[in-house]
Amino acid sequence: MMKTEAGVVRPKPLKSPFRLVIIVALAFVYIWALSGVPMDGLKETAGQVTKAIAAGIFSPDWNYVYLPEGEDLLRGLLDTLAISVLGTVISAVLCIPFAFWASRNMSRFRWLSGSGRMMLSVIRTFPEIIMALMFIKAVGPTSFAGVLALGLHSIGMLGKLYADEVENIDPGPSEALLACGATRLQQMWFAVLPQVMPGFLSNTLYRFEINVRSATILGVIGAGGIGTPLIFALSARNWPRVGIILLGIVVMITLIDLLSGYIRKKLV
Repeated sequence: MMKTEAGVVRPKPLKSPFRLVIIVALAFVYIWALSGVPMDGLKETAGQVTKAIAAGIFSPDWNYVYLPEGEDLLRGLLDTLAISVLGTVISAVLCIPFAFWASRNMSRFRWLSGSGRMMLSVIRTFPEIIMALMFIKAVGPTSFAGVLALGLHSIGMLGKLYADEVENIDPGPSEALLACGATRLQQMWFAVLPQVMPGFLSNTLYRFEINVRSATILGVIGAGGIGTPLIFALSARNWPRVGIILLGIVVMITLIDLLSGYIRKKLV
């Protein structure tokens, strides 16, 4: 570290040899990564297929937006939204005990909170799509499998974020209630929860945005939602229908992001 004339401490610049080593190491990593990518070139029909895809996507099938006799875009988007809402609600409720378990300031023993952190890390290890595949085998290719997959996977992320909120609380109110003879439950209800609830709700909305995107992917493997008609349209090369489905997904996610961002600003 070095001081300037104004007394501001600034980090010392990296020496030239060390900087050269970093550049060479990064270049080696990029070369090694690119060497594993197969470069077989484009197929002869790549241009025709690209034109067909572009023509279909930019000329969406507006008739698919609503079909009175069967599945359509609106029903698929509502199904995806329902999967996201239910999965988020399940995880938001179930992860609260995990959050207090993993919080260092809620336990006298470091190993106890450490075991909670490890449990949340284990839950986060499995992606939603892997959990969805397992639940599809258990309950069948339905939207229920998508709800269970999102709900269980989200516990890992929300539990960690909730635990961070609990660890950042002001201990003053709890100590004041303790001095007045309040029980542990009363301290949690009147001192801890009022401080963490805005953060809990904000993190839940953020996770809901992620779950909406994930639910569109889970439908591709049969876990319900808009992903199911999307994969059928892709398999049939029905590019106009692919275009209207993608457009519907973009509009839905954009609206949810705007609404969720507005609510989070009001909460925090």
